[in-house]
Amino acid sequence: MRTPPEQSEHVYPAHWEADVVLRDGGTARIRPITTDDAERLVSFYEQVSDESKYYRFFAPYPRLSAKDVHRFTHHDYVDRVGLAATVNGEFIATVRYDRINERGLPATAPADEAEVAFLVQDAHQGRGVASALLEHIAAVARERDIRRFAAEVLPANSKMIKVFTDAGYTQKRSFEDGAVRLHLDLEPTDRSLAVQRAREQRAEARSVQRLLSPGSVAVIGAGRAPGGVGRTVLRNLLDGGYTGRTYAVNRALAGPVDALDGVPAFRSVADIGEPVDLAVVAVPAERVPEVVDDCGEHGVQGLVVLSAGYAEQGAEGRARQRELVRRARSYGMRVIGPNAFGVINTAPGVHLNASLAPHPPAPGRIGLFTQSGAIGIALLSGLHRRGAGLSSFISAGNRADVSGNDFLQYGYDDPDTDVVLLYLESIGNPRKFTRLARRTAAVKPVVVVKGARHSGSAPPGHAVPVTRIPHATVSALLRQAGVIRVDTVTELVDAGLLLAGQPLPAGPRVAILGNSESLGLLTYDACLTEGLRPLRPRDLTTAATPEDFRTALAQALEDDACDAVAVTAIPWVGENGVTESADGGALADALRAASAASPAKPVVVVHVEMGALADALAAATGTAPGPDAAPGAPAPPGAARPAPAPPAGPGPAAVPRNRTDPGRDVDAPDGAEAGGIGRIPAYPAAERAVRALAEAVRYGQWRRQSAEPGRVPEYIDTSIDEAGAAAQIERVLGREVGERGITLDHDAALELLGRYGIPVRPALPAPGPDAAVAAAGRLGYPVALKTTAPHLRHRPDLGGVRLDLATEGGLRAAYAELTDALGKPEELQPVVQAMAPRGVDTVVRAAIDPAVGAVLSFGLAGAPSELLGDTAHRLVPATDRDVAEQIRSIRTAPLLFGWRGSAPVDTPALEELLLRVSRLVDDHPEIVAVALEPVVVAPRGLSVLGATVRLAPPPARSDLGPRRLPSY
Repeated sequence: MRTPPEQSEHVYPAHWEADVVLRDGGTARIRPITTDDAERLVSFYEQVSDESKYYRFFAPYPRLSAKDVHRFTHHDYVDRVGLAATVNGEFIATVRYDRINERGLPATAPADEAEVAFLVQDAHQGRGVASALLEHIAAVARERDIRRFAAEVLPANSKMIKVFTDAGYTQKRSFEDGAVRLHLDLEPTDRSLAVQRAREQRAEARSVQRLLSPGSVAVIGAGRAPGGVGRTVLRNLLDGGYTGRTYAVNRALAGPVDALDGVPAFRSVADIGEPVDLAVVAVPAERVPEVVDDCGEHGVQGLVVLSAGYAEQGAEGRARQRELVRRARSYGMRVIGPNAFGVINTAPGVHLNASLAPHPPAPGRIGLFTQSGAIGIALLSGLHRRGAGLSSFISAGNRADVSGNDFLQYGYDDPDTDVVLLYLESIGNPRKFTRLARRTAAVKPVVVVKGARHSGSAPPGHAVPVTRIPHATVSALLRQAGVIRVDTVTELVDAGLLLAGQPLPAGPRVAILGNSESLGLLTYDACLTEGLRPLRPRDLTTAATPEDFRTALAQALEDDACDAVAVTAIPWVGENGVTESADGGALADALRAASAASPAKPVVVVHVEMGALADALAAATGTAPGPDAAPGAPAPPGAARPAPAPPAGPGPAAVPRNRTDPGRDVDAPDGAEAGGIGRIPAYPAAERAVRALAEAVRYGQWRRQSAEPGRVPEYIDTSIDEAGAAAQIERVLGREVGERGITLDHDAALELLGRYGIPVRPALPAPGPDAAVAAAGRLGYPVALKTTAPHLRHRPDLGGVRLDLATEGGLRAAYAELTDALGKPEELQPVVQAMAPRGVDTVVRAAIDPAVGAVLSFGLAGAPSELLGDTAHRLVPATDRDVAEQIRSIRTAPLLFGWRGSAPVDTPALEELLLRVSRLVDDHPEIVAVALEPVVVAPRGLSVLGATVRLAPPPARSDLGPRRLPSY
């Protein structure tokens, strides 16, 4: 193919640059090729095998000519584009496209097809580099109005054919002149998006796995004297029984010092002479860059940076933090930190404690991620004190690279993790976090506590995009995704203990039994407060023995009328009249015995001054098998089930342990094998126990419902004019409209909404009393007279509305009252509107936030609802199930369903309206805000009395673009 004539140079498209995670968990940088890359291109080509060169050029092609180098490094970034994947600044793969016409000759726009070709260095084949490059070059092509790719591939080049066929794009395939001819339609499809996200999940999960399961660790900054951060991590690695190779690195080492704590010691990673998988960096911030270079140049796969002095210290620190991440990623490394507390992995073949925690947690089934070292210490201590074990732990500090999203990707696949606990102070990508959380929550619980909720900004050190969505809205969206949202770290531990050791309740019915009537009543009240359905407490009296507890608990667990059991216990009175509380072990044994006989229902214990009972329950069982358990042996009473062994040899990846499958009940205990039981959690207050139980009930309900997701009713597809709406929007935005957009006038808004079956009652302007009478004559009496001035709109409490005006005289009198009380007509902007049937006034809104996406909101109209924040939110697109739950989730929902004898309103009509608004903003991202206020819902039908629609250029959808790591 001849090279097209040179075109004028275009500005370098810096926004095409991206860091990506590859299939093996390493990273690469993708960027446009420039004229300065000639030497890199030649060096890259020299390292490609003759076979790969033959596949690329269909003939022996041992070296590139000067003309080739010029052609492959000079691009106009429109009709000719080249991208390179780089590691340590050197090319490891390239891709380019050339725009062609229908005859396959070089062309310019409006031609919308391009020929594409790849070349991947042999040493990097199989890492998913070509797949990542295809995603990015396709996105570039769409930006340049190219809609199709054409590619010729030799039949023997099966790897490249697979790259194209597996991408998920609509494609055609033919065989011409001894080559396979492929045509790809670049419009994203559901399948291409699913393929992209599956690759993203595997790559990001693998990148975290490499950090948590290294074969060797170097602690950089381990001092010669005991103490200090580096030496403490080194000591903890040794004391924790780490199974891999360990090295100490300190550039100050000299002379005969060749070991620290019995570990080989070196002045640099380069001096080690053996592969190092993970480096724990504990040196001053100013020395970190040279450490990163030392690690990157010698094949280290990841860094845990404990050093402080970064974004938490202001603008200079933020610049230092960005440079740290940029430098590490350039070598293909991922970073935990900086300002991190460390990482822990309790897996039997790893035993990694590369953290500052002096006492590593016992092996267990809980994965824990925190963005705070102090909170991490508190959580580790709390879980340890209550006998809970962990599978993994990451304290990410400033979260400059590895984030909660990455941990969710890892936790989703990890067969050793049954529950994911997250302490977050910022969410860098809420849209992605919600998507990942929904998928993970479908197979295992995700519990989140969010710090810095009311500060108005991200915590120091957390450079994240700003979202305009309030915290309460984000929390509601997380709950929609199945996330268990709690408010404190204590609640995080409380919920984690229950979910890791007990089955999910099948419903909200709770049996209460114990030896204290008063404690039983407190538990009963707590259940009602949390929306549970408690049964009448059963009082065993203070004379109850452990055997009485066992019998009563066994009976409750066998009772089909309850879904969970709360056991309350206070010290009991013995035969000699002495209060007995020390023998908690006997009561713990009795409770475990009863629970073991009926393991399908959760049990929680509420105790007062029964520390011995809590200790016995915590110590008697763990969330991991004992070290002496024989493979295949039945678990003893109170022992948690062992993790399943990964499949041997080639085969599918291990499936998460509690992922739903035909052979396992979704509500089976997460901490027990058949014939065994999980830990029975104990709480020192009824409110804490019941709150954790209520979260489990709500999560269990969500999980059962998520197995059968809702749908968008078909009638909506047949009653909308999507093309007409798109044309109307294009006409409006085709005019001079700035980035902030434009609010449609009244008639244009009614026209657009009408195309989606959303009628709005017309309101006619009334600049004077005669105009008001004329308007009423057109609409028909009775009418309403109301102001539309911005400071009075939707404020009936200020007296700007007159209703049920049935005569001309009444209308004129109301007009005079309104203007006398509130101001001149030109200030009030009054309108006349036909009266709507009486009902409940509600508000329906939708808005697009760049970080979260489109959000559908619903609540009752009026100041009380606004003051109480009584608004429900759902992500768009919403399903019939979403909107039905949304309507019923607000605290004032009883007003819609016949409260105090009033007539129930037409909630099906309200649900349909919400679905239509959802579909409107989902189909047209240019609609950045819609407000329907008020919407009067009557016993039959509803009336939309006011509407505002705002259009703007659509915000970028990062979740629909090619995979890329965030760059803050």
